[in-house]
Amino acid sequence: MPSTQDIRRRIKSIKSIQQITKAMKMVAAARLRKAQERAIASRPFTEKIRQVMTSVAHNARDAVHPLLTAREVKRTAYVILSSDKGLAGAYSTNVIKEALAHIQNRDNTGFITVGRKARDYFKRRNFSIDAEYSGFSEKPTYMNAVEIAQRIADSFIVGEYDEVYLAYTQFISPINQKAEVIRLLPIDNVSSEEAAKHEYIFEPSAPEVLSVLLPRYLETVLYGALLQAAASELGARMTAMESATDNAEELISKLVLNYNKVRQATITREISEIVGGAEALK
Repeated sequence: MPSTQDIRRRIKSIKSIQQITKAMKMVAAARLRKAQERAIASRPFTEKIRQVMTSVAHNARDAVHPLLTAREVKRTAYVILSSDKGLAGAYSTNVIKEALAHIQNRDNTGFITVGRKARDYFKRRNFSIDAEYSGFSEKPTYMNAVEIAQRIADSFIVGEYDEVYLAYTQFISPINQKAEVIRLLPIDNVSSEEAAKHEYIFEPSAPEVLSVLLPRYLETVLYGALLQAAASELGARMTAMESATDNAEELISKLVLNYNKVRQATITREISEIVGGAEALK
């Protein structure tokens, strides 16, 4: 049985950890509010550029653009959006698992990792990492999306990749995030029915507008995914730290109860020894 001193030492240690997890929860909650606002604010812009591109593509059906060109798939790339830091529950693990479940042939697959967790995971398992980005998973900028989009588009155009998929985490609520995989390239053709909902007058011609708009569209989709991933990471971290804080409180309560039992047993034993000694002196 542990001594009261050992139990007190353990309670003190757990209380110190609890203070850290509580502080991390509060920091994550504050950052989450800002990340959530950014993710929500970006949605109208993303939706509008999608609508415009739909209409442009419909009016330029005969236009040929490298980012629209579908070809025989010889090599596929996966862009994985993960976190730079840990202590976010299963956030990074879930998005990596979702990507791996989607992969059909590892030998013909390249990876572009965003965040240290995905990079470290694939490096340890000797996967082919073609590019890696880190340092901005919690607060991505549009220029981060531009840099990644440029790398993807250039590689697709020169034939390094025949298909590009994006694995990221969709933010639903602070306690609910969903990992998913979507195709980035080639950009999917749009339906005539959807295009008819939004009519625009193009100057210059629709094909010329399309050639400018497609790279911007790719950047916008990536930026939206980065913002969703950032909010998801912070939501997962806040939830994980809240759970850790609650678990610490529960463990402290059990240790205090155990401490009282040990202390009571010690006092009872000492009283018994005193009574026994007194009886022996009679």
